Amino acid sequence: MSDQEREEPVALPFEAPARVRRAGLLLPVFSLHRGTFGQAARNLLSFLEQAGLTVWQMLPLGPTHADGSPYQSLSSFALNPEFLDTDDLCSESGFQADVPADQRRYGVGASAELEASFDRYREEESAWLDDYTLFVVAKELEGGTGWLDWPRPLRSRQPEALADLAYQHAARLRAIAFEQFLLDRQWRDLRREACRRGIRLFGDLPIFVAGDSADVWAHQDQFQLDEEGQPLAVAGVPPDYFSDTGQRWGNPLFDYDRMARDGYAWWQSRFARHLELYDWVRIDHFRGLAAYWAIDASADTAVEGEWVPAPGEEILDVLMRSAEGHLPLVAEDLGVITPDVVALRERFNLPGMKILQFAFDGGEDNAYRPEHHVSGSVVYTGTHDNDTTAGWWESLGEPARSRVRQVLEQQQGIDATMPMPDALVESALGSVANLTVVPVADFLGLGSEARINVPGTTEGNWRWRLGAGELDQTLAQRIRGRVEAHGRLPDGSI
Repeated sequence: MSDQEREEPVALPFEAPARVRRAGLLLPVFSLHRGTFGQAARNLLSFLEQAGLTVWQMLPLGPTHADGSPYQSLSSFALNPEFLDTDDLCSESGFQADVPADQRRYGVGASAELEASFDRYREEESAWLDDYTLFVVAKELEGGTGWLDWPRPLRSRQPEALADLAYQHAARLRAIAFEQFLLDRQWRDLRREACRRGIRLFGDLPIFVAGDSADVWAHQDQFQLDEEGQPLAVAGVPPDYFSDTGQRWGNPLFDYDRMARDGYAWWQSRFARHLELYDWVRIDHFRGLAAYWAIDASADTAVEGEWVPAPGEEILDVLMRSAEGHLPLVAEDLGVITPDVVALRERFNLPGMKILQFAFDGGEDNAYRPEHHVSGSVVYTGTHDNDTTAGWWESLGEPARSRVRQVLEQQQGIDATMPMPDALVESALGSVANLTVVPVADFLGLGSEARINVPGTTEGNWRWRLGAGELDQTLAQRIRGRVEAHGRLPDGSI
């Protein structure tokens, strides 16, 4: 890419989420055909433009543990090395022509100009990058074990141990940093392309962080840990729709008293990083900013826990000031939602989420039913934690199916003979909610084989990928017709 192209705007003008009538697609980067920031991602942007979809929602982009969960990342700031596109690296002009991609990713054969850009990047991002590279190298040296099992000098970050690590492994530290530099370049190029096409990138901020992460290792004083670094209590949720025993996520809890003393500086840095990456950000488990489910670290399940108040108003106030009054946030307000959660969301005028797969249980007071949607919200057929709509429909008995058809026909005039998932997609697009986001599997009519995640399980998740050519022009034109019919092509957009 030329210098002139790199000087083009990397982001669209600010627009609060769910203030303009739009439609978007939910698709994790790892579910792209190639699963990288390269040509498959650019092809997706072209498809979105053709389809009239002006929002691409994705899952967190950080490096993952072996289970692949983007919600248990090794860093809240780094990008996943698996997303680096090697084909793009091979065509990168900043390297000697004969250097292969697997060496380019670590800076071998880089031009003087590229090296200079990298040095600037490394200095600008040093606040998180230095700790991340040290963490990765230490983890490699310790055979991949978690930092709690490292030798005490490294575990407790003794200055002499860190200095020795930096000296002995300077080349490896630089290589890991260079990889992040290249990931950053590819992502910025992709965001710039999205900007040119009028597509907003909608990211995801997990409220908690993984215990085995650079974040906790580097900022142990910000978390509820004992003197050995072990968590005193961990995060999760009580029994709910997804699990009879709740979900024991295992994330260490924040020490909010300590965080308050430095003005929630870590939160500010994390938020600023997300605004560098995305136009909009979903706060996963938003209710945890009002109160979080604290589970004793020795407990095997999430059944026995307690709700503990959190300083969400203080945190969001700080974040709003740091972002000059703009909070481009969406609240994932699912699960056990109490009046304090609603009040916090409304205090900052944040859109909440309406999940149509949840809309047909219980009575008419079900908050997810179409008649209870409001304009300043985001409606989904389902999320990455739900089965696909085709899979969900297949699991229902005939009485439940009749109830779904009845509600859709009475509330939105949707023909009871329309097949699934088309009927639920039509309901989402026809909602009064300003923002509709549909998982790619529902546009494609795919079954449970395309499910992204089953909450409360650790095997077989985060693996599904699109096949080559599945997002074709015929599908794009079909989607565009429905998007346009429901007034979801904003003025001046694609």
